[in-house]
Amino acid sequence: MFFLPSLYRHPEFAKGARDLAPQALGIAAWGLMTGVAMVKSGMSVFECVLMTLVVFAGSSQLAAIPLIIAGAPAWVILATGFCVNLRFVVFSLHLRPYLIHLPLWRRLGHGYLTADVSYVLFTKRFSQAAQTRQGKLAQEAYLAGYDGLNWLSWVTSSWVGITLANGIAPAWGLGFADILCLLGILCSLASSRMRVLSGGWRALLRWRLMPCRSS
Repeated sequence: MFFLPSLYRHPEFAKGARDLAPQALGIAAWGLMTGVAMVKSGMSVFECVLMTLVVFAGSSQLAAIPLIIAGAPAWVILATGFCVNLRFVVFSLHLRPYLIHLPLWRRLGHGYLTADVSYVLFTKRFSQAAQTRQGKLAQEAYLAGYDGLNWLSWVTSSWVGITLANGIAPAWGLGFADILCLLGILCSLASSRMRVLSGGWRALLRWRLMPCRSS
């Protein structure tokens, strides 16, 4: 719930956003590819924008696109999206102790916004749910920082892909989406590698700055 003042004004909100930032470029590349793929599948701009907002799940969107092209029944498309996203049931069970104290509408909001990357990084940072009011607020603000940047990266890039898709040569078809898919993989790997290298350089710098101990 990144739009709540009690969360985005909390210091943990900014930290959550910073921790997700290295992954944002890869997320944006995937979103761009998905936006292009939706338009090239024959969906209208309105349908593409609506699907980006309502579904907000790249794996489900990409699984549904070939079915839409093939003219599959609606129940088949919905069942496919449900099965692809069954992992979020496990995520929800794990996050329940962290969020159970919140009102229903806030729990539903976090359920909609939480994605794979934010779930993994959040549970890595907080192995257990906080017991104090201040600790619970800090954990929620941290999760909101992740989710806010993740949502913004995905939705914005998807809309950019939807907008640019009409300018792509029709002969390219969904093949252009494959190129963007590869770009998404490369961006994700690059951002992860840069994060590892940055951590290595910081560790090396700390080691070099340590005072020499006399034997």
